[in-house]
Amino acid sequence: MDARTSTALDRQLTPDARHWLTDAVARVGQDPTAVRGVFPAVARRCGRQPLLDGWTVPDAARARLLEALPLRGPELAAEIADLHRYGDAAEQRAVLRSLDLLEQADPSFADLGLPLVHTALRGNDTGLIEAALGPYAARHLDPDGYRHAVLKCVFCEIPLDRMAGLAERADHELARMLADFAHERVAAGRTVPADVWPILRAHPGTLEASGLPAEADSSAPDRRAAAERALAAFNGAA
Repeated sequence: MDARTSTALDRQLTPDARHWLTDAVARVGQDPTAVRGVFPAVARRCGRQPLLDGWTVPDAARARLLEALPLRGPELAAEIADLHRYGDAAEQRAVLRSLDLLEQADPSFADLGLPLVHTALRGNDTGLIEAALGPYAARHLDPDGYRHAVLKCVFCEIPLDRMAGLAERADHELARMLADFAHERVAAGRTVPADVWPILRAHPGTLEASGLPAEADSSAPDRRAAAERALAAFNGAA
């Protein structure tokens, strides 16, 4: 949550909600166990309105509570993990969105939140997957983990421009994997998501090596049509 989002939160809160959140932040700062009671109450007390860049009022308010925790390193990670484990989807999303903020505030937190990212990626809740793939995951996922996270987004139809770090981390192996995925879609007569093409174009030869272009000569009309659409989109992504 950057300064713009924090300011937007303050503007959205009613006087009563602002007073409640200020008091809750102070309580958490004095007693970290207090977060367990106030964290689930945020949406009821502060509202559920959208803010900026995918953040909501409860996301931002919960992030503010997490930043107030007077814990560091493993103790912080353990408290965050419990909030995630016992929270509903909205609470889990707020925890995932806050991982980057927690590391900025406490460098010793480092990769201790990575298990929560992996948990989100094993599920099929697109809101949680998207929340997990922010700057924190972009820094800490290993190369293979990051590549599979991209594929997860493609399979779940999450736009790739919502993934942090893609421009820096998209490598030849990811392009190869996406080319194979595109070939599988074409072989099934299906359309390929448009946001894979810039990655393939940045790594010449990956599309050809997948065998996709040959599908343009398929005897199956649906495969041939899908290949023609794919090749047109690939060429149009120049």
